[in-house]
Amino acid sequence: MKNLLIFLLLVAMNSGFSNEKSNLISISKSEALKLPLPLPYERKEVSTEELKKFIQNTKDKQAVVIFGANWCPDCRILAGTLKLPSVDKFIRENYAIMHVDLGKYDINMSLLEVLGIPKQEGVPRVVIFDKEGKALNLDTHDRWRTARNSKQQEIFNYFQKYVLIPH
Repeated sequence: MKNLLIFLLLVAMNSGFSNEKSNLISISKSEALKLPLPLPYERKEVSTEELKKFIQNTKDKQAVVIFGANWCPDCRILAGTLKLPSVDKFIRENYAIMHVDLGKYDINMSLLEVLGIPKQEGVPRVVIFDKEGKALNLDTHDRWRTARNSKQQEIFNYFQKYVLIPH
């Protein structure tokens, strides 16, 4: 009886504890990047108003703005990872994504500064917002500039980490 009480006490004490990794979804071993990798960027000017409207009007999802270019292998690897079936399902359920083409650093560069990012080279730049439009990851927005050196699961975990679960 004493052992049962100790066991129940331990369970009760740990019931509020959550190991962050235990809640993460894993990419199936059968999922792999499909070639050719996506070309998600259209050479199109985006106005400050369009950007702000996108961030504010994502309804029940969090806005994500990804600055990049189709010539960039890291941008295409990131886009390919986001298209893996388990990742794509999660992304569609939680986020609305806008890809902003920076070309050869000759278009849409001013939009970086609108979001508080210094205007400098190096893509992709990923900015994830809460549902009120506040950027959550400005300290790591350039993390995926070396996506080619990362595992797809690392990329997926990053996006899972920033999803806001309603309480």
